[in-house]
Amino acid sequence: MLRELHVRDLALIDEAWLEFEPGLNVISGETGAGKTALVVALKLLLGGRSDSGMVRAGTTEALVEGVFEHQGREILVKRRVGVDGRSRCVLDGEMSSVSALATGLAPLVDLHGQHDHQSLLRPANHVSYLDGFIGEIAKAARDAYTAARSEFFAATEALGKLQATIGDLQREAERLTSLIADIDAVAPSIGEDEEIAARVAILQHSGRLTEAAAEAFGSLRDEDGASEDASRALVALSRVASLDPAMEVFRERLEVLLGGLDDIAGELREYGEGLEHDTDQLEFGHDRLATLTLLKKKYGATIEEVLQCRADAIARLALLEDADHSIAGASSRVEAALTDYQAAGETLASIRSAAIRGFVDALHGAVAELSMDGARFEVAIESLELNAWSNDGPHRVEFTYAPGPDQPYCSFAKIASGGELSRVMLALKSVLSGADPVPVLVFDEVDAGIGGATATAIGRRLSLLAGKHQVLVVTHLAQVAAFADRHLVVTKSVDSDGVRTQVDQVAAEARIAEVARMLSGGSSETGLAHASELLASAERSRMEGRKDALVGNR
Repeated sequence: MLRELHVRDLALIDEAWLEFEPGLNVISGETGAGKTALVVALKLLLGGRSDSGMVRAGTTEALVEGVFEHQGREILVKRRVGVDGRSRCVLDGEMSSVSALATGLAPLVDLHGQHDHQSLLRPANHVSYLDGFIGEIAKAARDAYTAARSEFFAATEALGKLQATIGDLQREAERLTSLIADIDAVAPSIGEDEEIAARVAILQHSGRLTEAAAEAFGSLRDEDGASEDASRALVALSRVASLDPAMEVFRERLEVLLGGLDDIAGELREYGEGLEHDTDQLEFGHDRLATLTLLKKKYGATIEEVLQCRADAIARLALLEDADHSIAGASSRVEAALTDYQAAGETLASIRSAAIRGFVDALHGAVAELSMDGARFEVAIESLELNAWSNDGPHRVEFTYAPGPDQPYCSFAKIASGGELSRVMLALKSVLSGADPVPVLVFDEVDAGIGGATATAIGRRLSLLAGKHQVLVVTHLAQVAAFADRHLVVTKSVDSDGVRTQVDQVAAEARIAEVARMLSGGSSETGLAHASELLASAERSRMEGRKDALVGNR
């Protein structure tokens, strides 16, 4: 609901604070007092267009602020309009664009009387209102339709992807077969390239390696070699090792070193004798390395990647071998999903079609009281081709309206009169009250060109509607104002600073006086008595309406 509205320097309004309540909030006042400016303020909050002409003369900018309460959360909205025409918006404390403001608040408020912020003027919304009128059976059918639609598109997408994959496989089957044969012809193994590279390096330098091993062996084992020198040193240390513990340590260390030299010498001899000098083996190694390198250039940076490429090719070819069976299975799923989709669409269409007459009759009953004798409604349903079915169903649904028996039906968007449009919307909102999710409804010009019993009927309709929505009404009719749960009066005064507009809540005697002014333009005893009687009658009618609504809900 809209809890507060603050307006400053907008049109004639220097500053006004308005507080609203649940139920029916009525705004009245003399012509030219500034009621229209309050509607403009609401439109600005809802993302409406702004221009510099909205700014109060002598000031630099207009400011509109609103506090909404929705689902237990407070939403603060602010809109500034400068004399340069530039607009700035704040939504919940953060800078916002006008479009984001409109999008964010669109689910909260419907403003009727102009062609802005009216969800019922958009045919795309009509099917949801019809479903809301029908109730749970339509919701269940629509949920089933949506689920069947999703399943059909999922199955169709899966079939398409499978067909595309198999088509790709068929086009590349020859390449995949050639790839596998190419790799199998080489039959590489993981780590093979590294092992061969090491062997080739040894074979390529076997002569030098043999010479180095022999030379090192000789240096260790020859008569004047390192081993002989170390042996003589060990004998010398052994003779005196018992004389000093330190010398014993040197002896032990040298003994270990001598043993190591002997081991190294033996291993060097074995290494030199075991080296191969096979040129055939060397040539084979070079050839094998070249083959493996070429394979890696074609199929992967490593042997592991080459073998993985082979495995992937085998897996893809296996899919191709099973293609017919896979396509048949995916096609069967599409056919089954299509059958369910079409059945769900037919069920939904049948439920909606069966409810149209009751919906139209309810609308006719609602407008009959609202000075719209002869007005007619129809619900146009256009069946669509299967490929044009939407999330809303297998058809387009649009509410149409004819102002008189001899007039053609037209869309709501073509209703020219603001008052007529507002009354049509009031009738629709009354019929759809339980289904309409928009919590705040604003009516401007709903009473244009009417009076008497019709005005009372409009007031009663608005009061009933206010049982399920917060309703804000700008009116000049006492019969409508008499049904208010909260009555706000806009007054205009002139002082040294210019024209000023003030908004006050009226109750008790002040409210009786305002209703009397609206009835006769004065505050005579007769007028006040008439106003008191009208308020009492409206209160009785309102209580009866609420009682009927409770009984209906049961």
